[in-house]
Amino acid sequence: MRVLVVTAVAAERDAVVRGASAAAAGTAGADEAPGTAERIAEEASGPVAEFAVPGYVLHRPAPAGPEPLVIDVLAAGVGPAAAAAGTATALAAAALSGSPYGLAVSAGIGGGFTTPAPGRSAAVGSVVVSEAIVAADLGAETPAGFVPVTDLGFGTVEHRPPEALVRAVAEAAGAQRGEVLTVSTVTGSAERAAALVAARPGALAEAMEGFGVAEAAAAHGVPVLEIRAVSNPVGPRDRAAWRIGDALEALAGASAALREALRAAPAETWSTS
Repeated sequence: MRVLVVTAVAAERDAVVRGASAAAAGTAGADEAPGTAERIAEEASGPVAEFAVPGYVLHRPAPAGPEPLVIDVLAAGVGPAAAAAGTATALAAAALSGSPYGLAVSAGIGGGFTTPAPGRSAAVGSVVVSEAIVAADLGAETPAGFVPVTDLGFGTVEHRPPEALVRAVAEAAGAQRGEVLTVSTVTGSAERAAALVAARPGALAEAMEGFGVAEAAAAHGVPVLEIRAVSNPVGPRDRAAWRIGDALEALAGASAALREALRAAPAETWSTS
C-alpha cells in the first residue's frame, strides 16, 4: 500500500520523514509518550530515497524490511491551491505508473483554537487528527454575513476522512479528534477566531492546505486524512507565543504513530465509516 503525505514546507516534510523513518527502524511505536520526537530525530536511521514527479520531489523513508507500506512525502507549497496542485500531480503520476496511492494525508503545523467547548481546546504542542476537513472561507460576504459556497449552489466545503482511520491514528498519536479548518488568510484577531468557531463548533485547528489536498484526493477517489501539530493559538498574532520547534517535534512523533497505525489498520477500512 502506498501513502502520500503532503506538507507545505520543507521543515514539515523533514519532520514527517524523521518520524516515519524512526517507526520503520523500530525506534518508535504507538505507545510512545508525547514529546519524544527529539529522540526520534536522533535515533532514526536509514536512507531516504528521492523521486521526481513533474515539478516536485518525493521523499520516501526506507520501509521496514519487506513490509508493503510505502510512504512518500511531498512539500507542495503554502495554501490550498499549491497543496491541491502538488497532490494532484503526485496522485496522477502514481496512477499512470500503475502503482496508485491508497491514502492521501495533509500533515503539518497549524493554529489551535482555544475557544471551543470545554475540554476541546487544542493546546500548543498537541496534535489534532481531522474528523472533517473544512474550507472555512470559501464563499461570499453578504449583508447578512458570510455564506459558504455550498449555500450559493456550488461545490463543497467539507471532506470527511474514514472514521475508523481517524480513530486509529488519533489513538496511536495520543491526539484529539476534531475539525481542521482550511483558510487562505491566517486568522489574526480574537473576533475572527470566535466567528470561525461559531460557524464550526467542532473546530480544533486551523491551517492552509488540508482542503486542497482533500479536493485533489476526492477527484482521484482516494481517501484523505489531515494531521496538525499545534504551534500557536488561533487569534491575535503574538509571535512570542509561537512554538514552531515544539510543534515540529510533535509532528515527527505523530508521523511515527501514523506509520504504526497504518501498519495495524486493515486498508479496506480506510474508505469506510
